[in-house]
Amino acid sequence: MGEELKRTPLFCLYSNYGGKTIDFGGWELPVQFSSIKDEHEAVRTRAGLFDVSHMGEIFVEGPDSLNYLQKLVTNDVSKLTEGRAQYTAMCYPDGGTVDDLLIYKFNDERYLLVVNASNIEKDFEWMNNHAEGNVTITNRSAEFALLALQGPKAEGILQKMTDVDLSEVKPFRFVEKVDVSGSSVLLSRTGYTGEDGFELYTTPEAAVRLWSKILEVGQDEGILPCGLGARDTLRFEACLPLYGQELSKDISPLEAGVSFVVKLQKESDFIGKQALAEQKEAIPRKLVGIEMIDKGIPRTGYALFKGEEKIGEVTTGTQSPTLKKNIGLGLVKTEFANIGEEITVEIRGKQLKAVVAETPFYKRGQ
Repeated sequence: MGEELKRTPLFCLYSNYGGKTIDFGGWELPVQFSSIKDEHEAVRTRAGLFDVSHMGEIFVEGPDSLNYLQKLVTNDVSKLTEGRAQYTAMCYPDGGTVDDLLIYKFNDERYLLVVNASNIEKDFEWMNNHAEGNVTITNRSAEFALLALQGPKAEGILQKMTDVDLSEVKPFRFVEKVDVSGSSVLLSRTGYTGEDGFELYTTPEAAVRLWSKILEVGQDEGILPCGLGARDTLRFEACLPLYGQELSKDISPLEAGVSFVVKLQKESDFIGKQALAEQKEAIPRKLVGIEMIDKGIPRTGYALFKGEEKIGEVTTGTQSPTLKKNIGLGLVKTEFANIGEEITVEIRGKQLKAVVAETPFYKRGQ
């Protein structure tokens, strides 16, 4: 018998909504409730609700928190003000990625880092191994459940459940201790779908109540409970990287196309800075969009060729529910990363024609 899969506090509700579960990084999570296409479309046009309680919550507290975080991550944490969130990465000395994450700033001595589920233990250990000064690092993942309400109708649905004026909560801002239908939540205007939306951090008990309540309140707006399948197709169309595919210990943030999180000009000598500075001078490979010309879907791990030469591989690929095209993301040698470059994808032993395409594939309000 393998290790028992972890379950979120909402596991008990999945079957009520027709949830089909899979093993996702050691967690038993719903891949879909109705269908991936329907759920995807609900988020793009109306609203969808996701259980993302598997994500990790690690607190960094103490007088030296800022100095420590500046050394730990690639972005400039000194630019954060209270009530704001920032997307960033932690890197190894060679520039490879430990994880990509969000940092929430409560005050100068208190920050929350939200990390990927499969990396919680690894990240926590990495953070402790590099602790400096007067800081306390606490893994509080088990105390939190997390719901993501995403889509153009998300604000309208949530507004019926709280007195806080949600139009005042701008993207990448958050409010602590918001009353949502009688439950206290940390409310953040963030998400992983390419749409507007909110993430609600709360207790396991409150999350179970809120899941059912949000679906009830949003029923007239056509809200759907959504699984990991739609979460993946949505983030993929918006070209948001997935750790383990677009980012990894072997793939730097520069190669993955998120160079905006790498602030080489900040004073702090963050881990990986030297390697990333050198890499920036000549990035060996780049993440590109791929659009199929021939019939076929470019799946994760498929090899990419230019003539006889293998130039890279697909990191993620699918038939885009929004664009109705077979598209992918791939990491290729930089000299072949030009828009319009014709390449081939090896699918079941055949070389099928494709072209390097512009990214992101989907932008809100297109």
